[in-house]
Amino acid sequence: MTSHPRNDRMLTVEQLREAVRSGEIDSVIVAFTDMQGRLQGKVIHGRFFLDSALESGSEACNYLLAVDTDMRTVDGYSMTSWDTGYGDMEFDLDLDTIRRVPYLERTAMIQSDLDYTSGGRVAVSPRSLLRAQQEKAAELGYRALAGTELEFMVYNTSYEEAHDGHYLNLTPANQYNVDYSILGSMRVEPLLRDIRNTMYDAGMIVESAKGECNFGQHEIAFRYDDVVTTADNHVFYKLSAKQMAAQRGQSVTFMAKPNERDGSSCHIHMSLRGLDGGLAFWDAEEGRRTPLYDHFIAGVLATMREFTLFYAPNINSYKRFAKGSFAPTAVAWGLDNRSCSVRLVGAGQSARMENRLPGADANPYLALSAMLAGGLYGIEHRLELPPMVEGNAYDSDAEHVPHTMAEARELFAGSAIAREVFGQEVVDHYTHYADVELEQFNAAITDWEVRRGFERH
Repeated sequence: MTSHPRNDRMLTVEQLREAVRSGEIDSVIVAFTDMQGRLQGKVIHGRFFLDSALESGSEACNYLLAVDTDMRTVDGYSMTSWDTGYGDMEFDLDLDTIRRVPYLERTAMIQSDLDYTSGGRVAVSPRSLLRAQQEKAAELGYRALAGTELEFMVYNTSYEEAHDGHYLNLTPANQYNVDYSILGSMRVEPLLRDIRNTMYDAGMIVESAKGECNFGQHEIAFRYDDVVTTADNHVFYKLSAKQMAAQRGQSVTFMAKPNERDGSSCHIHMSLRGLDGGLAFWDAEEGRRTPLYDHFIAGVLATMREFTLFYAPNINSYKRFAKGSFAPTAVAWGLDNRSCSVRLVGAGQSARMENRLPGADANPYLALSAMLAGGLYGIEHRLELPPMVEGNAYDSDAEHVPHTMAEARELFAGSAIAREVFGQEVVDHYTHYADVELEQFNAAITDWEVRRGFERH
């Protein structure tokens, strides 16, 4: 647990009690993150939350960790089925996460872990996976820190209009490449400003906003924190950006590749510190990386192909991996080299590695779990760092990341390392998740097929 609360813009339990009693807050969202990286849960009346849910807890059906993207229950998951009666999971409220939801009237949110009603943490819950790796790092004497750089597309088309138009012919908020363009950012600034200020009021440390390459593509950056806090903030921000855009009649998507131009990434910056705050990745006297840092990098690289399913969890994720696209294809590392999947940046306190593989659609808990687990595996097994790639990694002879979800699924399912660091139950659960997505995609008729074949075939 972090100190309570995480900062002075978040609420203590007593502050929440007082706000509910005074009428300042009348609704409390209790939420957890599902396999797809979405916040799910309940909106509880404030008084009932104080009188009952705060002490006695609340529940949700365990099928919520066994549904497809469309929220349909599917067979094949061991933790939940008709045979087992679709039982409940219990919300284990993390009282360090109480925050106001400034864009909703008189509302607060608490994020949760999930427990079985019979006791014990739900192992396949994404937050449980990350907590397990965070705890393992602490056992080894380290605190894991991370920051996520999350790109997204903004459209001046509402979600309802986009749906009715089959998500075609949307109007982007910018009609040309606005990478670092102040003019391009100002065109979208009313929305971006609201998001920045609202996230600050909700307890996040906002750094900046900038335009990106695709039409209407932008990024808002937040300061790094411990890995669980970063993931909690990440999913709250995604939910909030969508809701705040919807309130303006606009829409936002975090799809990895919504069109044939540049995709949207979620670059992850990660480092370790000692539990006392001391440097772990940098030797201040020698002015260079520590052997531990090299082992960590080597572990991330050694597990990257087998863990890609956690970095790229959707069919669409793999459309982003293209040569010369600023999305990596080579399992390689380099110094400040954006053609590599792992880019080393900074020195001293700022020494960190950037994992450029995940897209904006990544579930942050799963992606951070994969990266941290891989790095810790490298430390424990003292893996040697392979030679650095200089120049264009796209043209190197390095191994490539999987280019389809089917390939990533096979690598994950067959990974002895994944079963060692995540456990058999987790690997089987998320392998089945991939099977469901692949089966549904293979049964779908795409617009591309119809356009290509309707008249010509």
